[in-house]
Amino acid sequence: MKLNLSWQDRMVFVAAAAGCETKMDAKAPIGQGSALTPKELVLAGLGGCTAMDVIALMRKHKQKVTRFDVKVDASVSQGGHPVVFTAATLTFELDGEVDPSVALEAVKLSQTKYCGVSTMLSKAFPIRWELVVNGTSAGQGQAEFG
Repeated sequence: MKLNLSWQDRMVFVAAAAGCETKMDAKAPIGQGSALTPKELVLAGLGGCTAMDVIALMRKHKQKVTRFDVKVDASVSQGGHPVVFTAATLTFELDGEVDPSVALEAVKLSQTKYCGVSTMLSKAFPIRWELVVNGTSAGQGQAEFG
C-alpha cells in the first residue's frame, strides 16, 4: 500500500492513493479548517473500516438495513504535546428490518476479528462500542483482538 502526500498551500495537503484523493487541513489559526485534520482522518478510517465489516455481514445475512451510522467519539490527552487519542467510543446505529442478534454478532466480529484499523488502534488506546438497533440498545463491548 502506497500513498503520496502533496503540499498545496498554507497547511493544506492532498493525500493520493489508487487514483483517489483526500484533502486535509489544520484548524485555525494554523490552517483554514477547509478539510478534515489528520487526526479526524484517523477516526474516519476507524469508523469506515468497522462500518464496512458490519454492513457486509448484514448483507450476507440478508438483513434489510434502511439506515446505518457509526459515530466515533475520541478523547485526547491534555496538557502538552503530542496530543494523542486516549480512548474512543464507536456507536453503531442501525434501522430497518434488522435482527438485533445478527447485528450484535456483526459488530462483535468486526471488533474482535476483522477490522484491521481497530486492531492497530486498540494497541494504543481502548476502543469501546455500543450497538443501537431501531432506537434500542442491543449491546456493548470493547475491541479485543487476539
